[in-house]
Amino acid sequence: MTRHDTPRSSPPAGHGTVAGAADAGRAPDELSLVLAQALVSAVESSDGYAGGVYLRSGTPGLLRLAVLAGLPGPLFRPWWRMHVNRPFPVSEAYRSGRSVLLSDAEEAMRRFPQLMAGLPFPFGSLWVPITGPRGSMGVLAVLRASTPGEPVAPADGERLHRLGRRLGAALTDLERRGSDCVWDAEPVPVQLPAAHTPPVRVGRFDWDLHSGRVSADDELCAILGSEPDAFPGTVDALAERLVPEDVYGLWALARQTVESAEPVVRRMRLRGPDGRSHLLELSGRWTHPDGDVSAGHLTGFLVDLGAGPVVPEAADRLPRGILSLDRLGRITYANGLAEELLGHSRIELVGHPVWQALPWFGHEAYEDHYRAALIADEPVHFLARRPPSLWLSVSLYPGHDGVSVVLQATDQPAYAPGSVTTPGLGIGSTADRSSALYRPVALAIALTEAVTARQVSSVVTDELLPAFGGRQLAIYLLNERHLHLAWETGFPKGFLDRFDGVGLDVSIPGVETLTTGRPIFFESMQRLAEAYPGIPIDADVGARAFLPLIASGRPVGSCILGFDRPRGFSPEERTVLTALAGLIAQALQRAQRYDSESALARGLQDALLPHRLPEVDGVDTLGRYLSGTQGMDVGGDWYDVIETGRELALIIGDVQGHGVSAAATMGQLRSAVRAFALSNHDPREVMSGTNRLLIDLDPGQFASCCYIALDPVTGVARAVRAGHPQPVLRRPDGRTEVLDLPGGIVLGVDGDAAYPVTEMRLEPGAMLALFTDGLIERPGTDIDEGIERLRATVEHIGAVPLAETADQVIGEARAATDRPDDIALLLAARWTATAEARRPRTERESGPDLWRTFRRPDPGRATGTPDPAS
Repeated sequence: MTRHDTPRSSPPAGHGTVAGAADAGRAPDELSLVLAQALVSAVESSDGYAGGVYLRSGTPGLLRLAVLAGLPGPLFRPWWRMHVNRPFPVSEAYRSGRSVLLSDAEEAMRRFPQLMAGLPFPFGSLWVPITGPRGSMGVLAVLRASTPGEPVAPADGERLHRLGRRLGAALTDLERRGSDCVWDAEPVPVQLPAAHTPPVRVGRFDWDLHSGRVSADDELCAILGSEPDAFPGTVDALAERLVPEDVYGLWALARQTVESAEPVVRRMRLRGPDGRSHLLELSGRWTHPDGDVSAGHLTGFLVDLGAGPVVPEAADRLPRGILSLDRLGRITYANGLAEELLGHSRIELVGHPVWQALPWFGHEAYEDHYRAALIADEPVHFLARRPPSLWLSVSLYPGHDGVSVVLQATDQPAYAPGSVTTPGLGIGSTADRSSALYRPVALAIALTEAVTARQVSSVVTDELLPAFGGRQLAIYLLNERHLHLAWETGFPKGFLDRFDGVGLDVSIPGVETLTTGRPIFFESMQRLAEAYPGIPIDADVGARAFLPLIASGRPVGSCILGFDRPRGFSPEERTVLTALAGLIAQALQRAQRYDSESALARGLQDALLPHRLPEVDGVDTLGRYLSGTQGMDVGGDWYDVIETGRELALIIGDVQGHGVSAAATMGQLRSAVRAFALSNHDPREVMSGTNRLLIDLDPGQFASCCYIALDPVTGVARAVRAGHPQPVLRRPDGRTEVLDLPGGIVLGVDGDAAYPVTEMRLEPGAMLALFTDGLIERPGTDIDEGIERLRATVEHIGAVPLAETADQVIGEARAATDRPDDIALLLAARWTATAEARRPRTERESGPDLWRTFRRPDPGRATGTPDPAS
């Protein structure tokens, strides 16, 4: 429900800005530095390779990823935002205030199937709350290598928990000094320090070519393994510490240098005493100071490269393309063949993220392979197509400081990524594996939006079967210890009927997978027949997977996947399918609860909406109600027509929210409006009394309403609005306009709110349309466009019976496939010729005077005006 004519509050200062992010050329702010320092310490102390910090955002209940280390942010965009009520480890750590320690994929799959459906890779993860004086402020997360069968050591968990408390204290101190420790921006990327390696050292020496003396600094002596005092200071002593081939090279290099008439610089590689490679650089020239005395100097630097970087000339000699990427996905090196295979020079590649330098590498399948290498910390191999038609064999070798990429031209595969539905092939191809595993992510997202059991089954059919090359699907739901067929596709007609209603004591795979809680896979129909002799089989060739549907430890049913060719099931596929079965079970359990609540809400709503409207001389009325298409929840929309003595009250309203609560509140408001109207109160008093009643009944709930008291004889109408859309009036000559009635704020917000009354006249032949905002709201369009669309429709329809007008107005809305809200429509039209005499009616006894109960000084009433209840 949208509040109409309600002032919108401005966002708080800084909301929506890049909190904590550093602008180009500016140093990071203190919040970013505090988070980055804590995260680096957490990753290093936990033997991790990546991590992140989630903080509270400006949206209640929403956590946002503030800092991400060791992983490229764009590849993990789906995990930037996390609601605290979602079934993910970061949410549980935040809600409970306790650490969540997952040693391997099996434990994560069992406890958090949604996490593993999106990241189906073997890895361990540690999640600890960042706590402050008022509870959780965020979550500190570390990813590290999986340790199957070995739980996380208590010391690791306690060490990280201390870091979380320490970070919470630092954030509390920042807040005390005026900083707002919330995050509403993209995550700040952090490059982790390199692994511990021997340091890079540089030693300097000076070589007197006339005397042969060599002076060396302390660093050069340390590189050569000599104490400074023990260094003899001659070139011969220096040569003794080098291998023979390097000695000859050194003398040759020196001779070339001194024979040059111009200053020159020469370089060569030397092997040090410990066997590591060093880089030698010589510079200088021969001089003749007095014309006949030979004198000259060479200065030099000896560089100890530590562990040693990739040697370009070595990589250039390999018959494969070589790229080196850092943990954030930036290209740090490319050899010559890589330039040729990728069609870009080193200048175009180095320093850029790989998916920016090579846009085709941003294919969802290739991105998922890269995620797999970074998270699983294991080599990944796949095929990729460089547009327009060059196929490459790609291997990713991850390490602590980055990823090495090996490229080689190859032939076009029999089928390409995206063609996983090729019959019988499944996801056995390396090229398809990541693309297929990406589909479960779409399934997990789609299941969160599915509400009914039929929607859940449809999502599974659309997403799960194509991802694994399946052809048949059946879903059985458990009810009173019997499995009942709820959905099927692809099986011969009537074949599954024999299993409908089967008990849990029957020995068939669909039952045993549920009773044991373990999935059962058959790579061929022969295997199935051998395991269950005599079981009816629908085909001689194929494969089957039977998955238990268990949610929060409670059995929900069974899921059967069928394949029309024999196929194997890799460990990765079994892991993903098992995790997805948990997601499907949770979605079905949620759908069953919804179905029960929806039936109750619709029954309640059907009982509360008027089944027939009063017939009054001079005025025709008609009401329609249409449910929304999204979520299928019952809304709080209502309409009513009430005879109140000489007037006819036309009412339409909309309660915030959906479901049983909204329907119940709607019923209470409809009864209250009816009681106030039958007590002969004017429209202002009806609206004010209803407003105060809603505040007393349910603080925090609000509703919009429009109330028009119409005299059928004179056409005089008194209208009042509370945050509700303006009515549409079609005049007798066909001109149609949107009324401009002053109004007050929605009901349930301010007990002292004023609701001004507007008086107008409805001419004979005129029609009035009252409606809720579901009729005029469409995703992606402004509400004013919807109001104008309705006005134009009513004008185009013209003077036809109300039923035909309602059919056309509702028909346009019914055709919309994306209609998030319910619709209520109330039409009222004055007759063109008023009857000679109205139907006689008896005087009504006054209803209960609720006004006395809920009245307060009315801001809209002038001092001295008589109380309507007096």
